[in-house]
Amino acid sequence: MSPRLMFLSSSTFQSSVARSVLRPAPSFLSNSHHHHHFLTKRTSILSNTLLVKSTRTTLTASASVSSMASSFYPEKARVPPAAQPPAPPITKFKIGLCQLKVTADKERNILHARTAVEEAAEKGAKLVVLPEIWNSPYSNDSFSVYAEDIDAGFDASPSTAMLSEVARLLNITIVGGSIPERSGDKLYNTCCVFGPDGKLKAKHRKIHLFDIDIPGKITFKESKTLTAGETPTTVDTEVGRIGIGICYDIRFQELAMLYAARGAQLICYPGAFNMTTGPLHWELLQRARAVDNQLYVATCSPARDTTAGYIAWGHSTLVGPFGEVLATSEHDEAIIISEIDYSQIELRRTNLPLEKQRRGDVYQLVDVQRLDSE
Repeated sequence: MSPRLMFLSSSTFQSSVARSVLRPAPSFLSNSHHHHHFLTKRTSILSNTLLVKSTRTTLTASASVSSMASSFYPEKARVPPAAQPPAPPITKFKIGLCQLKVTADKERNILHARTAVEEAAEKGAKLVVLPEIWNSPYSNDSFSVYAEDIDAGFDASPSTAMLSEVARLLNITIVGGSIPERSGDKLYNTCCVFGPDGKLKAKHRKIHLFDIDIPGKITFKESKTLTAGETPTTVDTEVGRIGIGICYDIRFQELAMLYAARGAQLICYPGAFNMTTGPLHWELLQRARAVDNQLYVATCSPARDTTAGYIAWGHSTLVGPFGEVLATSEHDEAIIISEIDYSQIELRRTNLPLEKQRRGDVYQLVDVQRLDSE
């Protein structure tokens, strides 16, 4: 029997969409009803877990590339099959990443963010991205104090009211970083996306909470105050189909794989990596998510403030579909303007045809939400 390796997620990871699993493909039997029953049964059993398995297989060295691809069932590697995004209204545009210094003055933070968005738009940006937790200090003590009830409307959420207004006035798309959100008796770390008409197009609640303990370096547990989100987010905008993650979400490659399978051309990760993991992992993770999925990755961090309780690494970055760093900042306040050209995605996917080379006979990425909706 082939050896198998299994990892189970934490019990707090309960997302109906994030329950997507990467697992060995079932045998391709002639009985399609049996295959469908297998998927349905396994999906039910694994409804609140993330299961990763890998198996070994034997390759026939003399097989041609084309026959190998067909015999490996690449179309079965993603269930349901990978989705094709609609053609975006524009395929080449400028993106602005606003790396901002955050203070304890909420009104000042909102005004400062607005000014930065306006400056990015003046420089030609059609998509503007803000940092993680840009209207509040990043601390468990602050989240409840600065939280806004987004669903209650703009009167209860001055941060999103500003984003909506400026998106409409400037005719741009805004990935609004993240702010603490209050919903009933729960708090979330939430990113809102606004279109050029000022309407809220999507709301992403951070799925993977930042709970780490590196002795002598950093200990932080978002779960003390925040609740994990339950839904991965892809959104069709005037600048393409975008997947949204927040900071710690970037460490989980399965989420990025799911976004790619849903047809995302760009993944935006507002984030605030720290001085311990930032130098080691921040750029590494961005480039890995981009090159593995052959799409663009944009990140936006707060500027570094050495007097703050939590010190952000900075280095907001745009990475291309070949893993190349197209633009980046240092740690001070900055507005980065760079260009995204979606034709580069097709070029790189032609250079490296990974989609046609996936091993559907060995593994599967199962998007549980899409599967259940079909």
